[in-house]
Amino acid sequence: MNPAQCLPVVELTRGGLVESLHHGALAVADAQGRLVASYGDARAVTFLRSSAKPFQALPLVESGAVERFGFTPREIALACASHKGLDMHAETVAAMQAKVGVSESDLLCGEHPVEGHAPRPNRHNCSGKHTGMLALAAQRGLPFADYINPQHGVQQTILQAFAEMCGMGAQAIGVGIDGCSAPNFAVPLLNAATGFARLADPSGLAGPRASALKTIFAAMTAHPEMVHGPGGFDTELMRLRPGFIVSKGGAEGYHGLALAPGALGPASPALGIAMKTADGNSRATGVMALETLRQLGFLAEADLTTLAGFGFGVRVPQKNWRGLPVGEMRPCFQVISHPSSVSSRCLSDDCLLTTVH
Repeated sequence: MNPAQCLPVVELTRGGLVESLHHGALAVADAQGRLVASYGDARAVTFLRSSAKPFQALPLVESGAVERFGFTPREIALACASHKGLDMHAETVAAMQAKVGVSESDLLCGEHPVEGHAPRPNRHNCSGKHTGMLALAAQRGLPFADYINPQHGVQQTILQAFAEMCGMGAQAIGVGIDGCSAPNFAVPLLNAATGFARLADPSGLAGPRASALKTIFAAMTAHPEMVHGPGGFDTELMRLRPGFIVSKGGAEGYHGLALAPGALGPASPALGIAMKTADGNSRATGVMALETLRQLGFLAEADLTTLAGFGFGVRVPQKNWRGLPVGEMRPCFQVISHPSSVSSRCLSDDCLLTTVH
């Protein structure tokens, strides 16, 4: 992501002065790929990181593996998750693996520390995604070994589905390797926002895909505790308005949001939102996301008061080690609406990879 494509989004104050400043960009799109609102450059290209997980789970649901292995909505939500590695997450992953006939040792996501537990693959925050990839390999009769290789049939299928959701050709997607060793994707914010809008309202897509997207949206909104965990930003935001929003954060300050039809009022269309901080600092992302939702009319003051109980808000007090208030973290941007919207399909596939930074 080119910092020149970003504008100030969140500032931190101390003693009445602005001490630090985060820059970023965002795009709001509808399910037809039209730019509804933006701030900064809506065409900025960047990796979705874990915000891509609902799309990476799409071929799993489309393939018939859910029915074959008897995956529950709770397990589908976990396949889209960046979970906390709690007992309920590790146990659910193990149950999914038993249904498929694979084991924890088959996971290639690696390990990372989880408070109170020894590191192990099933407690890795991407273990649900990786188990879903193994299930897709089993469904298609593909080898489990090296299932994360970008050329593996599982990853090629995921890449194609992701590209279609974003209204692009697969050859135009920037591909890199994520922290969990699986491929990840870079696209313009506008195209990613289009994908999230289609997740919220797939009515314009073919029947099987529309059905799969509805399954994913319903699973994530019905079981937000599996998507992250109690007290986590994504979980508590989705609990606030059940059935109306999917929230999925990613590393390096990325965040994706999907608003269902009617979320902004009885006749409002589905919207997708994609945003990124230029410095990759996730402390600013929650403020940026909540302020965008507030400006769009999705969140009221009462909602923000509820989220403040979990430490989230659009004006977050900053305290020192004695607990004394010394300043605040607050938004400093205004989303710009685009009545005459521009379609994400107008972006040239030929030029996208050259703008990846």
